[in-house]
Amino acid sequence: MADMPVVVSASPRISLPLDSRRPHIAWHPEHRLSVTTMPSSSKPRALTDAVSVASTGVSMPLLGFGVYQVPKPTCVDVCLAALAAGYRHIDSAQVYENEAEVGQAVSQASAKLGISRKDVFLTTKIMSHSDNGSQTMYESVANSVSKIGGRKKDAYVDLFLVHAPGTRQFREDAWKALEKLYEQGRAKTIGVSNFTVEDLEEMKEYATIWPPHVNQIELHPWCQERETVQYCENHHIILQAYSPLDQGNRKNDPAVVTIAEKHKKSPAQVLIRYSLQKGWIPLPKSVNLDRIKQNTDVYDFELASDDMAALDSLES
Repeated sequence: MADMPVVVSASPRISLPLDSRRPHIAWHPEHRLSVTTMPSSSKPRALTDAVSVASTGVSMPLLGFGVYQVPKPTCVDVCLAALAAGYRHIDSAQVYENEAEVGQAVSQASAKLGISRKDVFLTTKIMSHSDNGSQTMYESVANSVSKIGGRKKDAYVDLFLVHAPGTRQFREDAWKALEKLYEQGRAKTIGVSNFTVEDLEEMKEYATIWPPHVNQIELHPWCQERETVQYCENHHIILQAYSPLDQGNRKNDPAVVTIAEKHKKSPAQVLIRYSLQKGWIPLPKSVNLDRIKQNTDVYDFELASDDMAALDSLES
């Protein structure tokens, strides 16, 4: 039987000016965490809710902040704004070329916001290199940990993912490198991204640690990946949803707009709430300070069953 999901709750007060490119960011640290067991059917209640990762002792916040295509010059400020808004989960990757900036933001957050490293869940991903063997892969992932951790001896990431399946040899070498990192405590959890059911099944042939803790895939009403989602749920693999807003491509969809008007919310807030109620961990991204904050304001309403059904029906 899978471990019972656990919620970690806190109540930060946020003060974030939204009319400045380089805002003064204030955060009042009322974030002493309390851990309570929560049935899997419970609805997300607060921005600080988290799920426990089975057998690891790690708590993963249910709402993350993505930094895909966030430029290096603005990445530190954007991440600090996200942390000030209440996010405690940031998702980066080697291919984003901003791991070091994410690490700098978290380092600065201690002095500027009173938020310590242990209070922030950091994810990165190994890109699909040429198949040069697991040792080269290990050097690559260890370098990422150093970038994020500021090259401290005790540096770590909370989650390290294989970014994409690539070739069979890449998948095997990359996973073995992550297993080594996990065994050393330099990655607290490990997982995959963009893996299909076939890819996940194939892992059994070479993985010592299986199932992976996480599979991060594109998920939103127009891309529901039902087979992969069902497989991951059956095997207790946490699902993270990248592009939960479909990159804003369908924010004017009539069904979404109708639901948004009903709840007096934005289409983006509806789509984030949809992911949360599906049991996925959404990773919205933005460089706009207003939207960064707005995307966290999804805990004072609940989508009814007919709302969820209407959004479920949007996949062609």
